[in-house]
Amino acid sequence: MNKYTAKTLDELLKNAANDKHVEASELTYFIIEEKKGILGIGTSVTAEVYCMNDVKEFIFNYLGEFFTELNHEIEVEIVQQNDGFKVMLNAENNAILIGKNGQTLQSINTVVRGAVNSTFKKRIPVLIDINNYKVDRYAKVKAMAKRIARTVQKTKVDAVLDPMPNDERKVIHQFLTEMDHIKTESEGEGSHRHLKIMYDASKSSDKAE
Repeated sequence: MNKYTAKTLDELLKNAANDKHVEASELTYFIIEEKKGILGIGTSVTAEVYCMNDVKEFIFNYLGEFFTELNHEIEVEIVQQNDGFKVMLNAENNAILIGKNGQTLQSINTVVRGAVNSTFKKRIPVLIDINNYKVDRYAKVKAMAKRIARTVQKTKVDAVLDPMPNDERKVIHQFLTEMDHIKTESEGEGSHRHLKIMYDASKSSDKAE
């Protein structure tokens, strides 16, 4: 983030927008100091300001340094998606970067997200993928969750899934949210955190209003 100081917040944001070649509405800021002068003299405001282009540049540079330290040559493509980013990586040996059951890729995601959130003081969605591994993985966990949810609908017996990363649990939560008589919740801590698919007799899309 860049630090700016001006007499007023409006002036500060205007200067930052001009500097970053974006509209002021595209900026996110955190005021870190305000000074009130006498009769307006000496009044100022200081804030840290960034736009999504700053986040994109940070991710690119962070990954460059990260893989340089690991002595890996890597191709990086970053695409902004709404309020977050999808990052596609390609290396000479992608299998090593994905790791067993995607564990290495998951660790890379965790490290980069942590760096982004810490730097910009906000939770910004970032998904790092290699050869569409995550996309394929999401398709598989949704198909698995749908099969289990249908069984829960029929038997009215709750089901507990194996532990999985937060992003995969979130995919299932969202995927099953409109399914009749099904609700989900996460349980457990750390690496043992898992998803529970439960029967909910009161939840039905065709229920009378």
